[in-house]
Amino acid sequence: MREPAQPDAEELGRRVAAMCIDAGFDRAGIATLEPLDTAGHLQSWLGAGKHGEMDWLADTAQKRLHPGSLLEGATAAVMVADHYHRPGDADDCGGPPMHGRVARYARTDDYHRRLKKRLMAVCDALKAEFPGSRSRVFADTAPVAERELARRAGLGWTGKHTLAIDPENGSWFVLGGFLTTLDVRAPATQPVVTDHCGTCTRCIDACPTGAISPYSVDASRCVSYLTIEHGSEISPELAGGIGDWFAGCDVCQEVCPHNRPRESLAPRSPAGAREGFDLLDVLGWDEATRRARFAGSALKRISLAQAHRNAAINVANLLRSGQLDAARKRALRAAIERLAWNAQASELARSTARQALAMTESATG
Repeated sequence: MREPAQPDAEELGRRVAAMCIDAGFDRAGIATLEPLDTAGHLQSWLGAGKHGEMDWLADTAQKRLHPGSLLEGATAAVMVADHYHRPGDADDCGGPPMHGRVARYARTDDYHRRLKKRLMAVCDALKAEFPGSRSRVFADTAPVAERELARRAGLGWTGKHTLAIDPENGSWFVLGGFLTTLDVRAPATQPVVTDHCGTCTRCIDACPTGAISPYSVDASRCVSYLTIEHGSEISPELAGGIGDWFAGCDVCQEVCPHNRPRESLAPRSPAGAREGFDLLDVLGWDEATRRARFAGSALKRISLAQAHRNAAINVANLLRSGQLDAARKRALRAAIERLAWNAQASELARSTARQALAMTESATG
C-alpha cells in the first residue's frame, strides 16, 4: 500500500503547529536546525565553572550546539510553550511566616511528564498518518538548546536573565518540543521575535545572589540551582540571598516588565497548587515522607539531605529577618537544634543546621 503523499512543507508546518495547540499547548512553532554559533560563549562559561555541579552540561556541550544531532535525518524541531502562571492566578508575597517558598513552575504536577505525554500523542498521530516518519520528544530532558529553538520558532527571545520571553505574554512558561524527519517548514505567518530587553537591567539588579550578567547566568550562584541541583554545602556568602526560597526562585521573572498581566491568557490556577512547605515539617522529614511530599512533582530530584539543608537555611534567614514573634523563633530554633545533632540525618543536613545556629545566635530572643 502506498504511503500518503506529504503535503507542502509550509502547509504541514501549519498543521503540525495546530495539532500542538489542539493538544493543549498555548503556543507552537517550527524551528530550523542549523548549528548554534555560541560555541565560544559556551566553552568560556563552562571553563569558568559557571555550570556548578551540573557536569552533564559539559559532557553534552557538542550535542547542544548541533540541534539535529539527536535524531538521524531530523529536518526541523517543533517547539511548544506551556504557561504555568497567568493573569488572575494567585500571586504570593512570601506565604505563611514559617513556610519556604517554591518557584511557580514546580507548584503542581511534574511539567516534564505533562509536556512529554501530550507531545508523544502528537507524534503518534503524525506517525499514523506518515508511517515512515520518526520523531524524538524532549521537555528539558535531552541536550537540546530549547531557548534558541524557541526563538527560531517564534515563541520568544532569550532575555538578559537567559529565560525565553514572549513579548505578548511574558516568561511564565516552560518549553518542550520534538525533532522530526518530516519535511516541515514554518508558515509565513509565524512571528519573528526580536530582543525587547533594551536598556532594562531589572533582573540583573534584583537577583539576590548577583548571579545574572547580561544574557548570562552564573548557575553556581543562582538560587534555583543552589536549592535544586547543587548537592553539597552552600556557602554563607550565598545562603543569605536564598531568603525563604525552599526550591527554585522567581525573582528575576517577578521584576520583569514583560510579565505585566495581559488579557491574552485566561486564568488557570490548577487545583492542589502548593506555594511552599512548612519548614518545621520539612526539618522532621524522613525519606518516606520526602517521597510522599514530592510525589508527582518536578521537585522529586531534591534529596532528603538537600531538603533539610534548604529548610535550615530558610530558617536561619527567617530568624534574622525580624518578622517572627518569640514563640515562632523558639520553635524554629529548637527544630534546627534537633537536626544539628540528629545522628540519623545526613552530614550535609547536620552541618548546615549547625551553620544556621551560628548565623542566628543573636536573632533568637
